[in-house]
Amino acid sequence: MAVEPLSGAGSELPVLDAEEQRVLGCLLEKQVTVPASYPLTLSALRTACNQSSSRDPVVDYDERTVEATAKRLKDRGLLRIVWSDTGRRTLKYHQVLAEALGLAEDERALLTVLLLRGAQTPGELRTRSERLHAFAERRDVEELLGRMAERGLARELARQPGQHDARWVHCLGEAATAPVPAAPIASPGAPGSAGAVNAVDRESVLADGAAARDERVRTSYDAIATAYADALVDELLDGQPFETWLLDRVTGHADGRPVVEVGCGPGHVTAYLAEAGADATGLDLSPGMVAEARRRFPDGAYEVGDLRRLMRPTSAPGWAAVLGWYSLIHLAGSELPVAVAALARPLAPGGWLVLALHAGAGVRHNGCWFDLPVDLDVVLHEPGDVTAAVRAAGLVDIEWYRRGPLTHRGETTERLYVVGRAPA
Repeated sequence: MAVEPLSGAGSELPVLDAEEQRVLGCLLEKQVTVPASYPLTLSALRTACNQSSSRDPVVDYDERTVEATAKRLKDRGLLRIVWSDTGRRTLKYHQVLAEALGLAEDERALLTVLLLRGAQTPGELRTRSERLHAFAERRDVEELLGRMAERGLARELARQPGQHDARWVHCLGEAATAPVPAAPIASPGAPGSAGAVNAVDRESVLADGAAARDERVRTSYDAIATAYADALVDELLDGQPFETWLLDRVTGHADGRPVVEVGCGPGHVTAYLAEAGADATGLDLSPGMVAEARRRFPDGAYEVGDLRRLMRPTSAPGWAAVLGWYSLIHLAGSELPVAVAALARPLAPGGWLVLALHAGAGVRHNGCWFDLPVDLDVVLHEPGDVTAAVRAAGLVDIEWYRRGPLTHRGETTERLYVVGRAPA
């Protein structure tokens, strides 16, 4: 039996409780991402509901809860229970919400992510819906949300203190909203030590466009290059056992082949790799930082460049390792997949991508660093978002490590390290 679409702002839309939202959101998602195993069995649907990634909040439904929820949705005409057409005769679950609402593909993608993850900014929605529908620009998401609002499918939330961007929710029942951190997080040894962490709005750094953000980053690092190098270069990596272990692994893997550190700053990590035997090159957006690196490590190779345009080495078909050592910390969440893909592309077969970031949720602003004026926003990223970007770039054997702050260094933020390998 066909389902008559509900359309227009005046139509009566279904009101879903939290369990119904989760079940329908999972069915909408899996129908697109794993079509070969869709419709879902009860066990598969329960697993989808309870998965810890791409879900907010994370839940732990038992089969009875999922089965009862599916029955309620069936009785309301929003879900069908069908028999498997191959193998054992097994009951499977199929959503018809998309038909009932007359959703286009792009509307369906945003509604799916809103059902599964609650209130989100347009930038977050663009990134998180990539596997469901590719939006070319953030503006496309914003325009679609406006049209969905006219249909009564979505609405914009009032901005809370500290939020730089609008957050949106669906209108199919009470939707969860992302929590606002209760207190600022300070990190004396990193940009933003005097700033506060805002609500999780990683797109706010693009408020006036990527080019303007890049210029702020470049001029800020140029301004502090000498002071930064004076403070950090002499210590090299003393007192950082995990970092030296990881960098020693990189040099052992490279075995004399070329490696590159993007965002090398004053060059001390690149110099460490070179001293350990790697054919190491440093690349940085800031001419001031590159000048400091060349002055302090005159035997090294340091160039000005953009990590998003990384080329292959002239002496080999690809890099044995690419390091992004705290070089992605100024990027919005929506920019992360593109940047990671750009770093993975010139890897040699079997080459490693190694990333270091601040772990967590929030954006920290700093207007003064080393007693000099700067204009820097630092974005904290969650492990799941970073590893998803690494996986989407085609890398395999992904490792990630999250360590606590080293208090003897004045750290107060957790650190995230991710390693991925290019297929041989």
